[in-house]
Formats: sequence, structure tokens, C-alpha cells
Amino acid sequence: MLLEIRHVTQYRYAFPVRESVMEVWMQPQKSARQRLVSFDLDLDPPAQVFSYADSFGNAVYHFDVPQPHDSLTITARSAVETQAPSPLPDRLDQGEWDRLRSEFLRGENFDFLHPHGFARESEALRQYMADHDIDALRGRDPLSALQALNETLYASFGYEAGVTRADSPIDDVLRARKGVCQDFAHVMIAICRSWGVPARYVSGYLFTDRKHGDRSDPDATHAWVEVFLPSVRWIGFDPTNNTPATERHVACAVGRDYSDVPPSRGVYKGEAESQLAVGVSVRKARAAISEPEFLRVSSTPRGGQSARRMHGAAYQHQQRLHQMQQQQQ
Repeated sequence: MLLEIRHVTQYRYAFPVRESVMEVWMQPQKSARQRLVSFDLDLDPPAQVFSYADSFGNAVYHFDVPQPHDSLTITARSAVETQAPSPLPDRLDQGEWDRLRSEFLRGENFDFLHPHGFARESEALRQYMADHDIDALRGRDPLSALQALNETLYASFGYEAGVTRADSPIDDVLRARKGVCQDFAHVMIAICRSWGVPARYVSGYLFTDRKHGDRSDPDATHAWVEVFLPSVRWIGFDPTNNTPATERHVACAVGRDYSDVPPSRGVYKGEAESQLAVGVSVRKARAAISEPEFLRVSSTPRGGQSARRMHGAAYQHQQRLHQMQQQQQ
């Protein structure tokens, strides 16, 4: 499947800010089932862009806008050819649980076996697992257990944007029983790791198809989970849509949780309040996009008067945290 992706992130400031320093995780990965045909990153105001690979092998682009500006627009355009993953067996043998306990495997996947950031156990998670008899699934082979877990999460949570935030702990979605893909991925990762199954967070895009029952927002980035099973290696599950990862899923980056791989992150110098607008289009063929329809606007939460008068890096970092960590839906 050949997909074209356009991802626009726009910031408007009430007053000019003095400088912006940014990092973005927007380039689709190159892998056996995903061929990156092209990737372009356009900036307004223009800036020199540098790149590096982070500790998980993701492509990261960073830049500095050192002059005053009252808006910043980041436009990422990609073309990606994807292939369907290899068919999975109907089940695995029970010995797979023993293979997961291998000291070598646990050492190789240390980062994806331990709690981190948003993907960690809590009393609310343990209560959810008890209410839905989650641990009973471990009586099945690991592959069947994970497929059942994916289905259980889909059935027990409603999809609704705005209930949680980009920085919400999993207790928020567990309490509301509603959230978005980022929340469901964190819950699944925490459960998998409690079972001793390596699990990682995948940030990317989804070519949404309502005929498949997708409930994801077609105009937003997406997130899902990959788990490691020795017999089949890394495989993807999308608890938002009750499906395995398919050729419609385009992976950009993997990490321990969302905080490792937000679409963009950075800081700026200035006290101006801001508005954030994000637009994502994933299509099979090129088509004209109307800019007013494409950009979805959301306001940065306002602080009190004393907060707006603050100076220094702590204030700048707090403001940018609200702006840059776009919630994946």
C-alpha cells in the first residue's frame, strides 16, 4: 500500500517570542515491511535542520529558530510503501512463557520490561485487571493471551478525545473508561510488562478505514503497541481499533512510552500565550487539501496572572510542554 502523509503543526503566539528550539519524531521508519519513499520537513520561519538517531534508533530532527517570531509552522510530508505483516500462527505452545523468562531475552529487552513514565502499574490498574479477570488470560499461550487482551481493552474503553491530556497518567483513562489511542497503548504496555512480556510504544499514523470499524480520528497521529515473543519476534497490536498492526499502520518511532517519542518537543524563550493547530492527512493518492479545513485548532491552557508574569527556563519549558506534546489519537 502506497500512502502519502502530510502532518502540519502550527503555533501562533500572542506576542513575538525570542527563540524556539525543537525536536521532531515525524519521519516514518525504514523496515522490512515499510519502505520510506520520501520525507520532507518544511519550516516557517526557515531554520537549519540537523538529524540524529536516538537511543532506540529513531530518526530525530532538531532545529533552532534564533530570531523573534509570532508563529511557527512545521510541515512534514512523507510517502511510504507498506506491506502486510507475515501471517501469525493460530497459537503458540505454552513453552513460550518459559522462553520469555530467559535471562538473555530479559537483558536484551530491559527497557521494555520495566515501568517507565506513563506506562506503569498503579492501584487503579490492578483493580481494572481484577475486575476484568485479566491475569486469567495467562492460562492461554502468550499470543492468544495478547490477542484476548487487545480485544478486552477495546471493549472496556470508549474512544473520546478531550477526556485525557497528553500528560495524563493511566489512572485518568481507567477512571473515566474513555480516552484515546495514547491512553490505551499505555494501559496495554503496563499489563504486558507485568506479565513479563516486552512491550514498546509505537508512534505513527493510521490510514483510517471506517469499513474496518476504525474509531481513531483520521486527522490525528496514532499510537499502538508492539510486543516481543521469541517465536515470532516483534508484533503489533492496536487496542484502539481491536486489530493487529497492518499495512495501514505507518510507524515513525518506538520508545518505552509516549514521553520518549512525542511528534514534537522543545522550548521557547518568551511569555506569550499561544494557540496550537495540528492537521494530519493519510491518503492513498494525492489530493488538494484546504488549509482552513486541514488545521484543527486548540488553545494552550491559560495559567493565572502570576504564572504569566514568570520569567526563565522553568516557565518556558512549562509552556512548551502544553504546546508540543500533542496527544496521539
